[in-house]
Amino acid sequence: MTAVETLGHWCAALSWSATPPAQRALVPLRVLDTLGLVLAGADIEASRAAADHARSQGGIAAATLFTDRGRFPAASVALVHGVAAHCRDFDDTFPDSVVHPGSVVVAAALAMGEAARAAPEDIGCAILAGYEVAARLGAVAGRRFHARGLHATGVVGPIAAAAAATRAARLTGTQTAWALGLAASMSGGLMAFQADGTWSKWLHVGWAAHGGITAAELATRNFRGPRTALDGAGNLYAALLAGEECDLSLLTRDLNTAWLGGGARFKIYPCAHVIQPYIDAALSLRRDHGLRPDDITEVRCPIAPWAVPIVCTPRAPKIAPDTELDAIASLPYMIAAAIADGDVTLAALAESCRQRSDLRALASRVTHVEDASLGQGFDARLEIHFTNGDMKVATAVAAVPETGRLMAKFVANAEARLGAVRAREAAQRLAAMPAPDPSAIAEIIATEPAALA
Repeated sequence: MTAVETLGHWCAALSWSATPPAQRALVPLRVLDTLGLVLAGADIEASRAAADHARSQGGIAAATLFTDRGRFPAASVALVHGVAAHCRDFDDTFPDSVVHPGSVVVAAALAMGEAARAAPEDIGCAILAGYEVAARLGAVAGRRFHARGLHATGVVGPIAAAAAATRAARLTGTQTAWALGLAASMSGGLMAFQADGTWSKWLHVGWAAHGGITAAELATRNFRGPRTALDGAGNLYAALLAGEECDLSLLTRDLNTAWLGGGARFKIYPCAHVIQPYIDAALSLRRDHGLRPDDITEVRCPIAPWAVPIVCTPRAPKIAPDTELDAIASLPYMIAAAIADGDVTLAALAESCRQRSDLRALASRVTHVEDASLGQGFDARLEIHFTNGDMKVATAVAAVPETGRLMAKFVANAEARLGAVRAREAAQRLAAMPAPDPSAIAEIIATEPAALA
């Protein structure tokens, strides 16, 4: 069989009880994290525009928009939830490919699962399938999509969403393969947003979730997709990475024994994921040495060459970020916020914080030097030089956060819409839900339309 067919039949046959307990245990945490991000992003202007678009389209009331209890077609709901979950760039990431799976896969699985009246265990399988397909598609390319000016999540996302949507709807292996093949033609996403901080990056994620559901709905009606979309003539990698060697065996090697989907890393700070360990290193030095910004002459950050154009250059908007997206992707600004404030939260993205002269002054003293030994995972080395000639060094590797820290992140993200008490209760109930139930989730986190006023 082709890779599309192998993955399609694997997704269709995936059983909740037969998956490793460690993989099943990740599902409620993925759902908890993504839903908190949906609530945190719901009032961002881009999310409101996506929700207004969904309302204007109308259609069958099949799935619940958690932010206002509206009911719309599954693809429309997934688009809105995907945009909202990604618009603060606070979602999980695969280190090798820099693909953001949760905002795509969870959005698609919950919407399609509700529309199909799927059992919670089937929605849980859908999330596992989507993560695994995303991991394997990304592993083949590594970071080369980004190097070619393509947003990897926009490329991988529609296919991963199709895997989740087809499994939630219990499509056959053949239908699932068709959907994966169709979704491959929906892959795309330009990195043009880096130039001006506009919103296409967020649309890539919502559109991927929307596209995956559309592909699944077409396959349900026996609309056929190409069986060679991943490893035949004219396949995804041949088209987008023409001339480069790709190990396509990674798409299907050791399915059921090597669970690559479990490798997605949660974020603790709202920043480009490569920045996270640098923040940890800066906070560690701050705790251990009581850093004062006025005593610092330079913060030097050795960093992987591939990450430099993402978080270090061009330098002017990294030091004085004009937009939230500029701040999210700025190593100098995020390090300055960590040292000055002792933490990096969503408040660091606000205009009032971005305009602070003390942060801009400190950010101007954060420099980088390329170091090819870094960047195989999400790791960091940070050197702080002081006015008295001293230097302090810290290293860090992005670690898997404890459940309690993810619950605290959810509460911080959800508190503005749910209130502190309800946000804490929601975190506990979601973390304790073994497999996702959209009806129960709607009852736990949905806000009334009046809350939007």
